[in-house]
Order: sequence, then structure tokens, then C-alpha cells
Amino acid sequence: MQKELKEQVLDAFLLILRPVVRILLRYGVSHREFSELVKTAFVDVASTDFGLRGRPTNISRVAVMTGLTRKEVKRIRDLIANGDRSIAVKTTPISDVLHNWYARDDFTDSDSNPLRLPFSNGPVSFSSLVRAYGGDVPAGAMRTEMLRVGVIEQDENGDLIALSRAMRPDSDHQRLITMLVHGVYAHLGNVVHNTDPNSKEQKWGSRVAYTTALDSSEARQLRRIAKDRITDFAASIDDIFIAYEAIHPRSQEEEQSAPVAVGVFYFEEDDKNAEYNW
Repeated sequence: MQKELKEQVLDAFLLILRPVVRILLRYGVSHREFSELVKTAFVDVASTDFGLRGRPTNISRVAVMTGLTRKEVKRIRDLIANGDRSIAVKTTPISDVLHNWYARDDFTDSDSNPLRLPFSNGPVSFSSLVRAYGGDVPAGAMRTEMLRVGVIEQDENGDLIALSRAMRPDSDHQRLITMLVHGVYAHLGNVVHNTDPNSKEQKWGSRVAYTTALDSSEARQLRRIAKDRITDFAASIDDIFIAYEAIHPRSQEEEQSAPVAVGVFYFEEDDKNAEYNW
């Protein structure tokens, strides 16, 4: 029975790995490079998630769990300890500035829309927004970059207008990283939580609507409808996040805060060799 379950899980991961490998090959990542990355993830998770009595898993147990040698486990753990294989999920300064432009009362009007901001005139300005939420990036450099990627525009008086509440990646590479870190990673975290047989916690929301009865000629219209609905839904969830942030400002709750993500996605199978049984 256990062997059959393992084979089913591996078959599912073989399906998932097809688009992953397609991306890796597109960017020139070899099997050897990806294999090293996978070994690092195995050692990291086995060390931190499967310890006894709150302590990290020892090298011998990690070797048994992962099938790696003790020497290999120690090498990888040393790399992780030295920060050579750290994993950090961070927002960009532009994303933080945009989010707070839509979120903070000082920078929104009575209808919660982002204000048109002068560059540096007075306490409510683009410069004061960047000083508060843009890290150590100078306001001038932030303006130049935000204009370049098209998330703000400048009127004839030099005032700045927000065009989007989220950063739109300016290249396929940046778009890929954004979708992997903030989309795929979050969704797989949901899967891990909801399928943990030892967890007594409440399941997280996760829904997928699908059909096999759609005529191919109607797919284009459905894509447009799905994109509009997803955009509207994401904006409504972001409004809820903004409300919570107003109640619990990040500066006061930094140590108690944890990343939260809500995602909805559209999928259309185009891999003829992916053996997925809808």
C-alpha cells in the first residue's frame, strides 16, 4: 500500500515537473544544477521540519531520510549555515511604495483612492512616501524607475499619479520570478498544509473550477473573462489586506507578522504529453 501511494505521489510530481523543466531549460539550467538545488532543499527541510523535541534533525537522520551520504549532508548544511543557499522572499521597494500609496490614509482620498502627489512639496508628497516606505532608495531614482516601468505617470505640473496598485514586471524574467515566488510557492504551501495528515489546524481555502466541455473557439473569450474576474478579485482581497494593515501597522507588529497570500488562477492544458486525468 505504501509503495502504491509513493508511486502515485511520484507520478503527480512527474506531471508538475514538466512545466518546471520547461522553464529551467529555457534559462539554460542543467540537470546537474537543478539536482544540486533539490539536494539543498531536501537537506534544509529534513533538518528543520523533522527534528525531535524542537531540535534540528542530526546529520545521520537527515542522511537516512534523504538517501544522501553523511558527508554530502554536512557539506550542504555548511553551505546553508554560511548563507550560500539561503532562500529569501522579499518585496521590492517599488512594490512597497505602490502598496502603501493605496493603503495609507495620508496618501489616499476620502474614497480610498491614491492621491495625486507633488514630488517634494510638503509632508504629503512622493518624496515623503518614498522616505517612509522605499527603504534607502532616493525619491528621484524611485520616480525615474516607476515611470520607466509604467506604474506611475507625471502630469503637466510635475505631480505624480499612481496607475497600478502592484508592480508589473518589465521583463519575462522578472515576471517568472514574481509568479514563482508569490504564486506557485504560495499555492504549494497551501497544498502542503491541507494535505498534512498530522495537522489538527483548520484547512485553508483552496478551490479550482474546471471544465472539459469548452469548445476551443471559445477559449479566447474565456481567457479574457477569467483575467478580468481574477484582477477584480485580487483587488478586493488587497483592500481587505489594507484594512488589516491599518489596524495593525507593520512597524508595531513586525515580530508577530507572517506573510499571507490569497491566489486564484486560470489554467489551460497545452502539454499533449502531460498525462493528467481531469
